[in-house]
Amino acid sequence: MSSVLYAILWVLARTVARLCFGFRVVGSVPKQGGLLVAANHASYFDIPLLGCGMFRRAWYLGRSDLFVPGIKGILQWLGWIPLKLGRLDRKAFDRAIALIKAGKVVVIFPEGGRSLDGRLRNGKAGLGMIVAQTGCPVVPAYLKGTFDVLPAGATRPRFHPVSVSFGAPLSFPGEHTQTKAFYQEVSRLVMERIAALGGVAPPTHHASAGARNAE
Repeated sequence: MSSVLYAILWVLARTVARLCFGFRVVGSVPKQGGLLVAANHASYFDIPLLGCGMFRRAWYLGRSDLFVPGIKGILQWLGWIPLKLGRLDRKAFDRAIALIKAGKVVVIFPEGGRSLDGRLRNGKAGLGMIVAQTGCPVVPAYLKGTFDVLPAGATRPRFHPVSVSFGAPLSFPGEHTQTKAFYQEVSRLVMERIAALGGVAPPTHHASAGARNAE
């Protein structure tokens, strides 16, 4: 039943995105195999737009305090993996790792929260930790225009063209290296590829901006 509901919501979200925001998709994710999709994060619109840009069902790592209890249950049923902030949430990461090993798609926002100004921020080490424990490829994705539609602090969406671009999958030699340096290097390289997809400056060019999480 959840697959049927997911399909209905996918069609609905894609239709609304096309009609209201001229939604475009560039590239795609592999049709089979477990993988991570790593995307920039500047708006609450990112998750539905990213989801309707893929022809595979996906599960999403997202902070645990966003929704009221009743909504939380429905969203978890559809694929939301609630992530506690401020420390390593082993339960959430174990869930993501298990899904990837089972051949599923998991979405992660390496920056750890929404950007306050729309610019990219440095990626966190959680992305690299998942790669180290699964050996999975990482598909970088850049969401363009979502910050203009609904930036942090806005109460209503604005009409603005949006698009998502998917890059070629990235593989990392030595993927089972369980070190902090490896985790950070994976996140850095992925954020650079995300920046290249969007034609924007990588986060190291303005590391001081938006240093705190902003959900």
